Amino acid sequence: MKAVIQRARDAKVTVNQEIVGQIENGFVVLLGVTHEDTIEDAKYLVNKIVNLRVFEDENEKMNLSLKDVDGEILSISQFTLYGDTRKGRRPNFMQAAKPDQANTLYEQFNQLIADEGITIETGSFGAMMDVQLTNVGPVTLIIDSKEK
Repeated sequence: MKAVIQRARDAKVTVNQEIVGQIENGFVVLLGVTHEDTIEDAKYLVNKIVNLRVFEDENEKMNLSLKDVDGEILSISQFTLYGDTRKGRRPNFMQAAKPDQANTLYEQFNQLIADEGITIETGSFGAMMDVQLTNVGPVTLIIDSKEK
């Protein structure tokens, strides 16, 4: 399971020009699921994400976590994180999990975030989405559960 985490001042996701998720101050998380991922991968990512110390303290040092700043998460399913571009010019998505498995783990990931007391908004799984955010810093990190 891979996650791209972007620290955001604000963010929203729209589907068919309708806002389906919106946050203030927190993370936009783009989440990719591959075939061998399990709930353990989701738990690992959730623990990392909610405890990442990338928000500034009173000394302008990145010492505070999402929990410390009462931050929110906008979670977006992103199968293209498993796009393989090594051959040719068209990405191969064979490493991305099938939709049923991916959606189940995506929903479990989101529930685990909520269980941590974090406000979470989501996109629409499988839909064409427009995501807008103000990336602060910018701070963008990639976490892969297979690289622990």
